[in-house]
Amino acid sequence: MKKNKVNICLFLLSLFPVLSWGQVPEGYPANYATAPRFKALVYYSTQVETAHVEFATDAVEFFRRLNYGEGYILEVTTDLSDYPYEKLKAYDIVVWLNNSPSSPEQRKAFEQYMENGGGWMGFHAAAYNDKHTNWPWFVQFLGGGVFYCNNWPPQPVKVEADQPKHPVMKNLPPTFVAPESEWYQWTPSPRENKDVEVLLSISPDNYPLGIKDVVNFGDFPIVWTNKNYRMIYLNMGHGDDEFTDATQKLLFINAFRWTVSQNATGDPFKK
Repeated sequence: MKKNKVNICLFLLSLFPVLSWGQVPEGYPANYATAPRFKALVYYSTQVETAHVEFATDAVEFFRRLNYGEGYILEVTTDLSDYPYEKLKAYDIVVWLNNSPSSPEQRKAFEQYMENGGGWMGFHAAAYNDKHTNWPWFVQFLGGGVFYCNNWPPQPVKVEADQPKHPVMKNLPPTFVAPESEWYQWTPSPRENKDVEVLLSISPDNYPLGIKDVVNFGDFPIVWTNKNYRMIYLNMGHGDDEFTDATQKLLFINAFRWTVSQNATGDPFKK
């Protein structure tokens, strides 16, 4: 009788991990790539303001660290004239760090790339546009917003998740303080576009925002995606403080991974 009781106890103990952690999946938990999973092109310029170069320098190192072990093919360039559409289409994602193409040829190549399923991740001034930009397709691509105003000097802000269940927001708190940056407000707000999904916004709790140049009110989205394209824009990117915070770095990783995973050819992380 005692032996039966011992066997029952051992059986119940064996169920404990299942009861505690739920269904235990079968097979090996890790998915090791046998070759680089995808190709990424990072573009930046040294012919921009110092704070934007500082961010770009840190960002290039950030993406190189993400490629430890050669998980993907990473190329970095300061000259998009070397990338016509026929060459650009080989990349699963293009990342712009505080700059965008200005020549008609480079712009046309990017338009063709995006209209044919390309992936784009843009930071800060990469999306800057005004009445002098003269690139209507790009304004539409961003959701219709044109640069309106900004705070100055750069400062940290409280931000709030608009879509906390979106994959880009995975494991991020519903609200957190983002490192200092110069924040752009847009008109009309991208949120007014039915094709835009705003993921993160500056909280109104920050108003008045700024010391020299003060933003007092207004809708202030800072991370969004245009659902007509495989793209995401992040307003962060001014200065050398942007990679000092683990929460914001996780946001960047999530955004990068999500954009790549939406490729029509399939999610390379599941292969």
